[in-house]
Amino acid sequence: MADIPRPSEQEELEREIADALGDISLADMTMLSGDAPARPVDSGGKIKGRILRVTPGYVFVDVGGKSEGIISIDEFPPDRPPAIGEEMSFISHGVDRESGMLKLSQREILLEASWDSLTPGAVVEGRVTGVNRGGLELNVNGLRAFMPASQVDIHRVDDVSLLINHKLECEVVEVKPSDQNLLVSRRRLLERRRAEAREQLKYTLREGQVREGIVRRLMDFGAFVDLGGVDGLLHVKDISYGRVKHPSEVLKPGDKVSVTVLKIDLVTDRIALGLKQLQTDPWTLVPARYAPGQNVHGRVLKLMNFGAFVELEPGIEGLIPISEMSHTKRLHHPNQLLKEGDSVEAQIMELDAEKHRMSLSLKRLSADPWHTVAERYRPDEMVSGVVMRTTEFGAFVQLEEGVDGLVHISELSDRRIRAVTDVVKPGQVVSVRVLSVDPENRRVSLSMKAHAAPTSHEHAAAHGHAASHEHPTADHPPPHTERKRKRPLRGGLD
Repeated sequence: MADIPRPSEQEELEREIADALGDISLADMTMLSGDAPARPVDSGGKIKGRILRVTPGYVFVDVGGKSEGIISIDEFPPDRPPAIGEEMSFISHGVDRESGMLKLSQREILLEASWDSLTPGAVVEGRVTGVNRGGLELNVNGLRAFMPASQVDIHRVDDVSLLINHKLECEVVEVKPSDQNLLVSRRRLLERRRAEAREQLKYTLREGQVREGIVRRLMDFGAFVDLGGVDGLLHVKDISYGRVKHPSEVLKPGDKVSVTVLKIDLVTDRIALGLKQLQTDPWTLVPARYAPGQNVHGRVLKLMNFGAFVELEPGIEGLIPISEMSHTKRLHHPNQLLKEGDSVEAQIMELDAEKHRMSLSLKRLSADPWHTVAERYRPDEMVSGVVMRTTEFGAFVQLEEGVDGLVHISELSDRRIRAVTDVVKPGQVVSVRVLSVDPENRRVSLSMKAHAAPTSHEHAAAHGHAASHEHPTADHPPPHTERKRKRPLRGGLD
């Protein structure tokens, strides 16, 4: 032991003397010898002393009389070492047999002073030393304190072990020196300060203000931002002009953000915040960059029953109605043609930048086969097609992709029929005669009846020789007079 006097040659004799003294204290021994100490020991076992010298391991103390006291340097706070000449109180723990010095301690006095200074409601600082199943263990002024996990923060902390070796400011909840029990709470302190900040914000917070905040929690519908004691809700639709499915795509807890105060309701403690309002609205640039009739490229973001939303650039979306997706396909849902994430080219039909609306079309990028259908299908022309579907009133025949014609049930056969499927079935290839074409209404009427050759009377009328019917000659005999049938034709035809 450095700087501590070593035993004399009479070590064995002194040991025997110490054993003989037994439990007799130094104060009792000095009283018996008639030499009273200059610094008496009080009823609590405390003795006053003056620091004589300080070494790396020990501190030597003048306790009066002919003896010195010794105390470990570890009992003093690292940030406040003892100073030579300083007077303070110690607790005596008998005589060190090797040195003959009085063994002193100050830790008990410091702990006792710490217990006396702690009262419920007091604010103290503690260092987190460990974690148990219920919460955190802290060192508060040398005392062991406990903080339940529910009292660590206002919001739930998933992993409290991350706070080990951190210093936390907290509030004393319960003090029991007899049981060495000290209960503290950081949540109470935060809630109290939060309430104070809330009262101050009532007089300073205004709609339209820009405030700095910290993201505390993320939910499916938005993020809660701490404005300095008060939480505001940043709804997912106010995070960005672009489509955001979840706040985690843009934010994470702990992020520092600048937000705009959109609405305040201190009665219900609700504050609505906006992040995108501090950014330039991309729709303000739309009139200069886009126009009706322009072809654009985009990415399919979302499919609905009525159409598909396409993102042209972050924050700018257009809608392709299902009716504008194809000239040739009958779509019941956009997913029959598109899927989310597809890259598409479309043409702008309508644009309203003020209302953030844009209508797009896919089918306008390709030719509409109905525009020239009358040129390809003329009346009385025989063509072939595939029966696509049948109904009670007829059969729809596909002449080409996107162009279907209808064969009415009355035009399916020269015979009487009971059902359309008695004559044709879906998938069957048939020859049909074009009756009429209506491009404007997208209709083609077809017939499967035998095409009767025109009579000589009809042929003459078609060539302007109707007069020969009234004055027959050898070259133009009278038309054949059809005999009246006694019974109707088969199939119900008259």
